[in-house]
Amino acid sequence: MNTCRELNSGVHTSEENLEYLSRIIGKEVDESVFFMPPFYVDYGKNISIGKGVVIQQLCTFMDRGGITIEDGVFIAPKVNLTTLNHDFNPENRSGTYAKPIHIKKNAWIGIAATILPGITIGENSIVGAGSVVTKDVPDNTIVAGNPAQLIKKIDE
Repeated sequence: MNTCRELNSGVHTSEENLEYLSRIIGKEVDESVFFMPPFYVDYGKNISIGKGVVIQQLCTFMDRGGITIEDGVFIAPKVNLTTLNHDFNPENRSGTYAKPIHIKKNAWIGIAATILPGITIGENSIVGAGSVVTKDVPDNTIVAGNPAQLIKKIDE
């Protein structure tokens, strides 16, 4: 979180942005990645980012459960990837659990979408702007809404 604050408090070159992102996730980010701060994260070390990924500004990645982003994924501004949830039981509301998020190759996550814990976004799929994804998204589909619903299949 301290590295995020440092990243978000200044103006940096594209190369410096990638250096910050590499420090945040604890592994080298490929130079083909385009990353635009500000960016928010709770841990960072549980994030894996492929090649040719685009992460635009104002995204929040809560990664305790792990976030895998495969090659060619496009993440629009204000996207929330949240792997953490609270217990539904009112007596244990402060209790939390984490489940991983997996975004497969060439998926596109639209502006201000939220992906909930345990979700896989299929290869080549599109999540519409403002959607809340509560169930896995199959390959080659478009989903949108709250909760996100199938809009159509993508013809190859």
